[in-house]
This record gives sequence, structure tokens and C-alpha cells, in this order.
Amino acid sequence: MGSSGINAEYMGSSGINAEYMGTTNMTNAATLSDKTELGPDTLIVSKPVRTGVPKRKKGLCQKIMNFGGSVRINPTGVAIMCGIVILIIFFNSGGGGSANSKVAKTVNLKQLLSVAIAAAEAGGKEVVAVRAEADLGESSKGETLEGANDPKTNGDMRSHVQMYYGIKKAFPNINVISEEHDEVAVDMSTIPIASIHNSEVEEKVTTDQELPANEVAVWIDPLDATQEYTENLKQYVTTMVCIAVKGKPTIGIIHKPFEGITAWGWAGEDVLSKVVLDDVAKNKGNVHSDLSTARIIVSRSHSGSVNETAQKTLGPGITVTPAGGAGFKAWEVIKGNQDAYIHTTLIKKWDICAPAAILTALNGKLTTLDGEAIDYGKAEEAKNQGGLLATLYNHEKFLEKLKVLKP
Repeated sequence: MGSSGINAEYMGSSGINAEYMGTTNMTNAATLSDKTELGPDTLIVSKPVRTGVPKRKKGLCQKIMNFGGSVRINPTGVAIMCGIVILIIFFNSGGGGSANSKVAKTVNLKQLLSVAIAAAEAGGKEVVAVRAEADLGESSKGETLEGANDPKTNGDMRSHVQMYYGIKKAFPNINVISEEHDEVAVDMSTIPIASIHNSEVEEKVTTDQELPANEVAVWIDPLDATQEYTENLKQYVTTMVCIAVKGKPTIGIIHKPFEGITAWGWAGEDVLSKVVLDDVAKNKGNVHSDLSTARIIVSRSHSGSVNETAQKTLGPGITVTPAGGAGFKAWEVIKGNQDAYIHTTLIKKWDICAPAAILTALNGKLTTLDGEAIDYGKAEEAKNQGGLLATLYNHEKFLEKLKVLKP
């Protein structure tokens, strides 16, 4: 353009590249009228005209991104950006059929059993690890009704985190009820994703039940027998998970962390782990049908009062064994080492739900001392105040004799 200092070059259909090297004004020819007065340094830039091509209407995204006509965006890029925005809106509004949206509606019990086993064992590892430390981080929740100390340790809390969030990570929309509660924020990245496929479960369980999530409640005891744990009586310690369906104890898992063994059973399906079946087989003939020689296991905290009353009602030939942990005591009944587990005062449902499920799968029973079934459907009703009787055999006979023990 000579002395004007302007270099203007048209680059095909991609747009205009104009480089201004001086003080010249640039004006679009399309905006001029016949009466427009032009200055000496005004450059007129004309848009190329395509003939025979109908003018297209601008789409919404093109209108938004055109910025008044002074800047043009590649149409392909605009289309991609609009598509991404639409997909984000779609998925955020619940579209796409994600796994979590399915979990919100139903729960696969077979998969939940596998996750529950993994959770109980993960909690058990924390229990063992804390016990090996010099400081258990022991504190007290208060006293039990029997006047005994009700302790809490780092083992309880670390096990709780692994068990509670391990289950919630796999099944975020089911109701999980734990004995413990979070004291600090939990980093979910530290919680491993539990496998929904356990080899023994895959081998033994043939059903594949899908149930509404609101019919399922999961009770967990991150560390049963905490008092004994603080005394290093490790044989009594268990971690437990129970899956209740419509308030009924359906699947129970009891894990002994210091022995590394796990017992589980599925009531209704009557499926039992090898550990349970082996224990039952060892003591199948060791049953005292004569209640006057029955073997009874009770809590260490009130064995004296139960011993005295039981001898009056059952006879002086009975044997009363004090022990710690509801999970341990119920397992002794399952193994056939004891004929009945009796508790006469308040007990929490996370202590007894898993034993109830396994006993039911063996055609045994765990009821109140009135013989009533215990409902496990509501988190706000965590206390069982009717005492309990757990047996594999002769349940009705025991109930009749033990009426005087009712709380």
C-alpha cells in the first residue's frame, strides 16, 4: 500500500489477517454509505462475497462465541465445546446410568457379603496393629449397667474407619450402623476399595439376590471385647458385620483378628463358611439334652449373679463359664463348646446381630429371654433391653427354665 504503512492479506475462508504499521484507521466497507466522508488515512477492508451460497442462520453456540463479529472461532471447535457442555449437564442431572445410580435403588446381597467379609478383615488388621503399639490410646465411654468400665481405644476407631467406609465406598446408599463414630475427618483415598468377589462366597453362594436398598441395614462392631483387648486377652476379640433384611438378621460375619479366621453364615439360604461347618462337625455329638448338666457361657462382668440363679433353676450340675465378647461367646455355642449363651442386662444390637444370623443359618436361635425375635431394622433402636438367649438346641426348654432371669 505504499506510504500508508498497511499490509493486508486475505487468507482464504479462514478469516482476515491485517497488520497495521502506522496510524491508519480501518473501516469495514459494509458499514459505509454513499455519504460517508473518508479521511486520508482510512483503509477500506471488504469481506469476500460468496455467490450462489444461501446465507446460514447462526446457531446458539456460534452466536455466543462470535463476539460481535470481530473475532471468528473455528466452527468445529465450537461444536466440540458445546457438546462437552451438554454432556456435563446430562451426567450431572443423573443421566448416563452410572453404577451408583443402580446401587441407590438395589443391593446385591452376594456382593455385599463379599464386601462385608473384606471389611471385617480390614478392621481386624487395624485391631492387631494397634495392639502391637505401646499406647492403645485408651479412653472411657463411661460405665456399663453392671458398673464395669466401657473403654474405647485407637483399635476401635481405626477399625471403625476401615469397616464403615470400606462398606460405604462399595455401597454408598445403604444404611451402615456402627458402634463408633468419627472423631476426625476421614480421607477416603486411604480406604481401599473392597472386592465384590470373595472366592469362598463365589463357590458356595448360588443365589444372586437384588433387594431394595432401603430394606437393608448393616450393623458393624469394629472391636468386640474392648475391655479384654486392653487387658491383652486377645482370644476374646472379634470384629463383626451383620446384614439385616427388613429387620431380620440375614447374613453374619465374625472375624477373629488374632487367629486370622472368619466365620460367616447366610440365614434363609442356609449357606455357611467352611470355618463354621468344620467347627460344627467337630462337636456335633457334644450336646447336653439334659439341662441339669448344661454348659452356659456368660459375660465376665456379671457371671456371679447368673451362676447363682441358673443353678437354682437348672440344677447344681451346670457349668457356668465367664468370657468376654458377645462374638466369642456366640461362637463357642456354634462350635458346640457351650450349650447356651445367656445375657440378662442391656446389650447393643451390633454385638448380637451377626451371631443371630449365623445361628439362624444353623437352625439355632438368638432371642430375648422372653423368646421374642429382635428387630435389627432401625438405627435409632440400637439397644436390646430384653436380655438374650442363644442356643443351637433346646431353645424352648431353656426359655422355660430361665424365666426368672428376665430383666
